[in-house]
Amino acid sequence: MHVAALSLHNFRSYESAEVVLEAGSTAFIGANGQGKTNLVEAIDYLATLGSHRVASDTPLVRVGSEQAVVRASVVKNGRTALLDVEINPGKSNRARINKSPLTRARDLVGILRTVVFSPEDLALVKGDPADRRHFLDALMALRTPRLAGVKSDYDRVLKQRNALLKSAGRRFREAGEAPSTLEVWNEHLCQLGSELLAARLNLLDDLQPYLDKSYAQVAAGAAQDRQRALATYKPSCVLGESKDPADLALDLARAIEERRRDELDRGISLVGPQRDDVTLTLGEMPAKGYASHGESWSFALALKLASFELLRADGDDPVLILDDVFAELDRGRREQLAHLVADAEQVLVTAAVAADVPEELLGQRFTVADGEVRHDG
Repeated sequence: MHVAALSLHNFRSYESAEVVLEAGSTAFIGANGQGKTNLVEAIDYLATLGSHRVASDTPLVRVGSEQAVVRASVVKNGRTALLDVEINPGKSNRARINKSPLTRARDLVGILRTVVFSPEDLALVKGDPADRRHFLDALMALRTPRLAGVKSDYDRVLKQRNALLKSAGRRFREAGEAPSTLEVWNEHLCQLGSELLAARLNLLDDLQPYLDKSYAQVAAGAAQDRQRALATYKPSCVLGESKDPADLALDLARAIEERRRDELDRGISLVGPQRDDVTLTLGEMPAKGYASHGESWSFALALKLASFELLRADGDDPVLILDDVFAELDRGRREQLAHLVADAEQVLVTAAVAADVPEELLGQRFTVADGEVRHDG
């Protein structure tokens, strides 16, 4: 799979931009603030309907504009599809495939598959649980697009349930009872939450062998007791051994009943996938708080390389995006990373200076400056 052409209209800093791409390696070179990351961000947005840089769509639309359009020609198994999405902050986005409108924009997720590695990914190791949950859910949706809908429905139910808990708290404290409608939302939360839990647990099982291999490759020479990278799911409640959604729903229902008083007192849901985490360990020690800066970078990179290999094993290469990462890596890690990804069908690299990019990944080259993208060969 690779992107053959990219077209932007009022996306980020670009009033308009047209870029013709090839399979293999492509480097976008430009000083900070010139718009090189905007190009690869747009490609990733077509794959995930989200940005690896910001949480909302508003910053993606050029200042003074109401709407942005991202369009790309994507080649898979010799066939070309035209994907486009209209980004409408505060309104529903609209998406099309080969100029045919989709019922829901989220149906675009998974047609194009990307893996992005950027400086922000250090948060996977050093950041909050939300960063690690987002990593799992984004990868999960790329592998099984319908789960993007499950996650969206779960978030909607969670919002409604939290609103009910907040309003019901006073009544509970005064009368000692909870509204009967809470049981309905509990059932919805358990049904959707169990699907998410099962998908996350199975995803980590599938990912772990690739994580082992990737960390060993990027952290060659690490201390003997810190060569094993492990990602373990950390649920917000006690779960049984089964990963069947029906059994997980019972686990969630049991935990919700146990925390009923606490939830009503605090006015928020305390049980469910939105409270879970992923524990990352190096050897016997947790990576967060114990891993060095270099080890944290290696772990984050290993997670992304493992994601790439897992998606590749599913059937075709995702587009690999390396966004401003080479300046953060020492020369040894740069060369090792380049060697590991050079055989990908398409690698898109951004860098401030060409000297930061290993020769193996320079390939097709563009200079990005003053809002323009110039092909240098």
